[in-house]
Amino acid sequence: MTTITLKNYAEDRWVTGSGDLAELRSAVTGDVVALTSSRGLDFAGMARFAREQGGPALRALTFHQRAGMLKALAEALTARKPDLYELSYETGATKGDTWIDVDGGIGTFAVYQSKGRRELPDNRILIDGNLEGLSRGGTFQGLHVYTSLQGVAVHINAFNFPVWGMLEKLAPTFLAGVPAIV
Repeated sequence: MTTITLKNYAEDRWVTGSGDLAELRSAVTGDVVALTSSRGLDFAGMARFAREQGGPALRALTFHQRAGMLKALAEALTARKPDLYELSYETGATKGDTWIDVDGGIGTFAVYQSKGRRELPDNRILIDGNLEGLSRGGTFQGLHVYTSLQGVAVHINAFNFPVWGMLEKLAPTFLAGVPAIV
């Protein structure tokens, strides 16, 4: 297996960490399979980018458009499953572990994209209940609506299921129109 250098997707571009890269070793052979680092990333800049650019871009999309984005991501990951399986084996995972992690994560995206298209409106808001009269003459009325939260979600992922764990957090976050840092 060729050693790969893992990059970080930050502020709409791929960034290689700076300084000495950490060696990620195969649990099977002990060989270095990847190099990585988050040194040099501007975390404050990432949060600012998420709030100022990523969030508004996601909130401008309807639930159905965001669901389409999840579908496209699931299809892209499905096309790369053999590579993901091979990398997963290097962690010491069994075939069953790998299947649950990779296919479970992709399946989570598929489920959320389907729920987004079937259960949510092709709109940016979700209406909760009916119009309520709040005054005797009906001149004052109220309606509850759900909209995307402002800000950024920060997800910390466990190591036991690196694909599924991350994707099960990202799917509802993106569908809700909120950018995320993992």
